[in-house]
Amino acid sequence: MITVTRLNGRKMSINALFIETVEATPDTIISLTTGNKFIVLETVEDVVSLIRQYLSQIGLVGASALRHKEEEAEE
Repeated sequence: MITVTRLNGRKMSINALFIETVEATPDTIISLTTGNKFIVLETVEDVVSLIRQYLSQIGLVGASALRHKEEEAEE
């Protein structure tokens, strides 16, 4: 889960695995695979950084990088 701030200042946690897109319009809008959309105070870059940190914490980023490295070695 990542924690972001809604426009009213309230914090909320979102399951980063359900995030489909993050866009600036100029407000930052997070769209989920469920169809829900949230406008948050954080920038797109901040949200992407939070997602990367979360994926790294649960081991998805490292596993992906390792698999990519192994595939390159096989070529």
